[in-house]
Amino acid sequence: MNPLPPLSLYVHFPWCVRKCPYCDFSSYALREPLPESRYLDALEQDLAAQAPEVAGRQIGSIFFGGGTPSLFAPATIGRLLERARAALRIEPDAEITLEANPGTVERGRFAEYAAVGVNRVSLGAQSFDAGQLAVLGRIHSPQETRLAAEELHAAGLGNFNLDLMYGLPGQAVSGAERDVQEALALAPAHVSHYQLTMEPGTPFAARPPALPDDEQSLAMLEHCRERLATAGLAQYEVSAYAHPGRRCRHNLNYWTFGDYLGLGAGAHGKLTRATGEIRRTTRPREPRRYLAAARAPVSCTLVAERDRPFEFMLNALRLLDGFELSLYEARTGLPASTVVERLQSLAAQGLAVVTDTRWRASERGLRFLNDLLVAFLPPSRAAVER
Repeated sequence: MNPLPPLSLYVHFPWCVRKCPYCDFSSYALREPLPESRYLDALEQDLAAQAPEVAGRQIGSIFFGGGTPSLFAPATIGRLLERARAALRIEPDAEITLEANPGTVERGRFAEYAAVGVNRVSLGAQSFDAGQLAVLGRIHSPQETRLAAEELHAAGLGNFNLDLMYGLPGQAVSGAERDVQEALALAPAHVSHYQLTMEPGTPFAARPPALPDDEQSLAMLEHCRERLATAGLAQYEVSAYAHPGRRCRHNLNYWTFGDYLGLGAGAHGKLTRATGEIRRTTRPREPRRYLAAARAPVSCTLVAERDRPFEFMLNALRLLDGFELSLYEARTGLPASTVVERLQSLAAQGLAVVTDTRWRASERGLRFLNDLLVAFLPPSRAAVER
């Protein structure tokens, strides 16, 4: 039997002040007073119901995501952390991340979040161009992002991430570079730099804005990656850059097919049992349904063996360092022989590279990542994708 994978905790806060037109996350515009106390009660019930599933296992990271968790008071986050520490085995040096919108954090709040146990923040900057922020539907200004970063440093939360987007409507390469330079001036420990995409079901997908073409977007990526590297932020995943020792431990657990407990409306989880069974869990997506059914059983789906190669590769191939075949075997419960032939075929096409037993996507493979992933789909699903 393989040892169980590392375990994380994800807590979802589904409300935003306004829903951005590009966003397909499980989030809802707040149209009435925030039900802070009721939602905290529901999260505590959810935690109590799911904690027995991971009894005895250690939690290495906690992520408060959304939506906009920074709509919730530090005292609420603190109380939830207290309940989590009582119900679960949380490592003393666990990474505890709070997502925040620069437009929703009152002055002084970051110090209060740090005081209750938050030790990492992910700040949704997206751009430092006021016009682009308006097009993206963001509620904050570039100056609010600068002030938020200043407060993070003052609160001792220098381990923070800035989210930045590129390939924005009408954006030139110089505009994308300016955003990166503005971000670097705030001395973040980590930058998530990702391309704007038109996600199905979003207003942008229904009424697409004029975006830079593929050649322009690639030029933005290359120029910005060089600027980030020069500033000491090394790329370690398709969209993630970090100073040494500041890689996001929570996301790395996702990307290496680790386990995670999901709490909150629309939250997903993945749990491996000692028998080798792997299950994905979901909670009701709509907040009112979640508030009404927090005690209801979690919806579960078994991850069939035929689906595990794709599920593992879906994120592992995003890592620039790639993965060891021994990790694939440990996390999926399958022998390396179930993927080696396909990996060798991709290497022959110039899409993958192997060094000893470590596989990774090539530079070309990272540009055409979907082509790599299709190779690991079960035959019936692969036919549909093609």
